[in-house]
Amino acid sequence: MRHTSAITVALAAAALFGAHETMAQDARADLGCRLSFSLHGWSAIYSHAEGKGTVSCDDGSTMPVLISAKGGGLTAGRTQVDNGIGRFTHVHTIDDVLGRYAQGEAHAGLTRSATAQVLTKGTVTLALHGSGEGIDLGVDVGEVTLKPAR
Repeated sequence: MRHTSAITVALAAAALFGAHETMAQDARADLGCRLSFSLHGWSAIYSHAEGKGTVSCDDGSTMPVLISAKGGGLTAGRTQVDNGIGRFTHVHTIDDVLGRYAQGEAHAGLTRSATAQVLTKGTVTLALHGSGEGIDLGVDVGEVTLKPAR
């Protein structure tokens, strides 16, 4: 009977240690990842933009990505962003950056324009900023999708 209790306590301790390790992995530090990108698009009530970029992380991993932004609202114009920069938070592997992000944006520009916005996908956030050229005015809501470039 004593051996059964000792075995039970040992197994319970091992299970608790394993659960603690799993929680520690989930609470691990964010992997610092950045996005450099270019984007071009147009809008006339419906907005659409496409581009490409590269995600690079502090662990040395990199991934080329394709960017697609779609939305709608009170918006009109065309725009181009070169040398845009983004920062991700709550990323643990480079694959965490892929997927669809919710977007809300207000923008205005004439010839030279600038944008800054924060996008969310679950717990992952992406803060973007960039400048470029174009004529645009409006408010729109939509999504931005990042997928691997093949």
